[in-house]
Amino acid sequence: MSVATDRPDSGKISRQIVLPWGKSLSMAVNSLRIRFFRSMVTTFSLVLAIAFLGFTLTGSAVARELFRLHGETALPLLTSAGYAVDAAGHGLSAGAKELWLIALSLLVCTVGIVNAQLMSVTERFREIGIMKCLGALDRIILRLFLLEALIVGVVGSGAGALLGLAASLAASLVHYAALDFSGLSLAPLLAQAGKAWATGVGLSLLGVLYPAILAAKLQPIIVMREEH
Repeated sequence: MSVATDRPDSGKISRQIVLPWGKSLSMAVNSLRIRFFRSMVTTFSLVLAIAFLGFTLTGSAVARELFRLHGETALPLLTSAGYAVDAAGHGLSAGAKELWLIALSLLVCTVGIVNAQLMSVTERFREIGIMKCLGALDRIILRLFLLEALIVGVVGSGAGALLGLAASLAASLVHYAALDFSGLSLAPLLAQAGKAWATGVGLSLLGVLYPAILAAKLQPIIVMREEH
């Protein structure tokens, strides 16, 4: 963190705290490393939530691909799995079961992220107070928390999406064992896995926003007094 000073024509001294993005990223990574086990818990909860979402989305993609390949032959198995033929009869529509699973996975993911980040802010009151006393601006505190959430989101969501994709393929091979998978296209499945990954990253940033704003608005004197 550095201080840039300029002297306008009026003669007043203007001071601005500057923290380069490279240094911000380094601090975010170091913070995650110091709190390795806490970071692992947060990441693991995100992995599970996104794996659940990825499993649901890629499972639907597999079902649509099988319906495209086998048509009416695959319909009994797909119907028993909770899918329904759309009104035009040309594809599958999301059933109530699928919609509930997606909604539940998103809810679990969001609540887990917000809870983990709120605990992280609470644990770091003293650190945040010291940074504010040293001159850290609100936007610097906010940036650090967002960068930490972005790192966890990219890594955790990526692992979760891949896990969900693998689990979905394995479950489909077992559940639809009577059908031929040889013509199955992986592109729709990867697209759904990518959607789950992007959702996880977005929710990671959204989930940390409120805790990060709380951290940025903390008054140093109040924080230091509470620590004593």
